[in-house]
Amino acid sequence: MVKILTLYRNAFGGLSREAWLLAAVMFINRSGAMVVPFLSVYLTESLGFSVRETGILLSLFGVGSMCGTFLGGWLTDRIGHFRVQFFSLVLGGGWFFVMVQLQRFELFAGGIFLLSLLTESLRPANASSVSSYARPENVTRAFSLNRMAINLGFSIGPALGGVLATVSYQWLFMADGLTCITAGAIFYFYFRHRQGHAPLPKPAEAAAPAAAPDRNPYRDGLFLLFTVLCCFFAVAFFQFFSTMPLYYRQVYQLSELQIGALLASNGLMVFLLEMIIVYLVGDRFPLWKMIVTGLLLLAMAFALLNLTYGFLVLLLSVLLMSLSEILAMPFMSTLTVHRSGLRNRGSYMALYSLAYSAAHIIGPFVGTRTIASFGFDTLWWAGCGLSVLTAGGFYVVVRRLQAA
Repeated sequence: MVKILTLYRNAFGGLSREAWLLAAVMFINRSGAMVVPFLSVYLTESLGFSVRETGILLSLFGVGSMCGTFLGGWLTDRIGHFRVQFFSLVLGGGWFFVMVQLQRFELFAGGIFLLSLLTESLRPANASSVSSYARPENVTRAFSLNRMAINLGFSIGPALGGVLATVSYQWLFMADGLTCITAGAIFYFYFRHRQGHAPLPKPAEAAAPAAAPDRNPYRDGLFLLFTVLCCFFAVAFFQFFSTMPLYYRQVYQLSELQIGALLASNGLMVFLLEMIIVYLVGDRFPLWKMIVTGLLLLAMAFALLNLTYGFLVLLLSVLLMSLSEILAMPFMSTLTVHRSGLRNRGSYMALYSLAYSAAHIIGPFVGTRTIASFGFDTLWWAGCGLSVLTAGGFYVVVRRLQAA
């Protein structure tokens, strides 16, 4: 027990106070993350949309996410990550209350696009803040701390959302909005006078890092390949949040409380394990080994759903997906930071985040179409195959990126 506590102390030691405060803001924000996990169930059962219509709406959420990520990265490099994060949290939180009133397909489509545009512009700005406030030797752990806070919040949000959904799905939107606004207020009062939220000056004598002086990420061919592979990974992984709740509901007939508990268990596992795993193995193995192992675990999680049946199978699948997330995502972020320089970090983080935004478009659309035409089994085998192929791509590309 003492050894375990020592591991946790060492894993969390050395991180700046700002890194902890950023993590606290993200924890509060994600504690209200109730809408997206239940969105597919809400659209099909409460609003009466078909599976295909639900796929379109979830994909529109992805389109807004992509636009918001691009906008957030562009604004971060120009007005600083402080303003982008603050307005994203407050305006996005306010828009959740508007979403409660939108029930026609056309209105909901426009509303979900704007909601995603506002909330997802937070991603590149937050990533830029984490890298800015972290000491160079602690960048991976700072990202892991931030993700740990997000996942701890996400272990609370869906579980509480499952309770609120038994009363009314509208409560999910209001709770999500309140936590966004609360996080925005705390962020503003703590960080408004902190160094690092202003745009970087550009005097002639300011020397940029030699590794990436003013490289345009959209012309960085090797990094573009890396981003495409990240998108493939996210298309497979995000099935957990888009089509998996439908699978739990339609195949296993689980209640909202049970669905919320399964979704929350992912966040809880990542919260408990990620910092320790990153601390123990982060500096001992090449990045490509961590990322490839994560992809292979994701393939196993999908295959397991088709090979056997039972609630324990669902739990084991969630565990494998959680380990996949732990081994892949923090090191993808670290590689992105190392590839960028101080003056183009917002753009690199935006392009990296765009991979996940694109996956929010492709994943639900392809997933719901596959379910409607071929069933869940075909979708899970496809996710398994995509994960294996993507693992092979990462093996090649990440090694070349590190060599460069």
